[in-house]
Amino acid sequence: MNFYAIKAIYIFEMARTWRTILQSIASPVISTSLYFIVFGSAIGPRMAQIDGVSYGAYIVPGLIMLSVLTESISNASFGIYMPKWAGTIYEVLSAPISAFEIVIGYVGAAASKSVILGLIIMFTSWLFVDYTIVHPWWMLAFLILTSITFCLFGFIIGVWADGWEKLQIVPIMIVTPLTFLGGSFYSISMLPPFWQKVTLFNPVVYLVSGFRWSFYGVSDVSVGISLGMTLVFMLLCLAGIWWIFRTGYRLKT
Repeated sequence: MNFYAIKAIYIFEMARTWRTILQSIASPVISTSLYFIVFGSAIGPRMAQIDGVSYGAYIVPGLIMLSVLTESISNASFGIYMPKWAGTIYEVLSAPISAFEIVIGYVGAAASKSVILGLIIMFTSWLFVDYTIVHPWWMLAFLILTSITFCLFGFIIGVWADGWEKLQIVPIMIVTPLTFLGGSFYSISMLPPFWQKVTLFNPVVYLVSGFRWSFYGVSDVSVGISLGMTLVFMLLCLAGIWWIFRTGYRLKT
């Protein structure tokens, strides 16, 4: 294992975050705070409790997951697309470092940013609503696992994209709508029976449900299923990355 190479990639990617801290950290935190002000502080007191949890507190895990998912994809995709665009990716590929070590460096840095962002938003939310975390270690585990999984997905998007505009297609056009429709602001049990079944085809439902369980001990689907679906998606992303390096898809051509 070439730890020096992993450390070099990791430090370089993290340094870029601190240079663009307003865009990387401040912007999503401010955007999420506006959601807390509107839905938590203004509308929340007028809403009925959901599964014994106040509405303002109920949406906290969903809003954290919304930011973590979109930022994980954006950070990881930009991290690998930038050296492709600049042409420096060939220096990385020709260096004495394996594909596994390259992925650890880029995905590890992107996942670290997402975890830091999720924790900052979690602590910021206490300024607007009161809540307690029933399973803090499970909360941290879900946060880390989700960040790594969607950073792997973002890595694939960064390799696939052949233009700057394509980097934003999946986070904006696919992930954000799925997150809004995945129970971030409501329980899927509130939907008509037909739409409850349709919603179960949304993979984000399992992420939000498992993460909410770690906060309040309530969930729309089984925690085991939520964890299993996350691991399955991670394995699919790992298989996709293995195929990319195996064939050199849009890396060596």
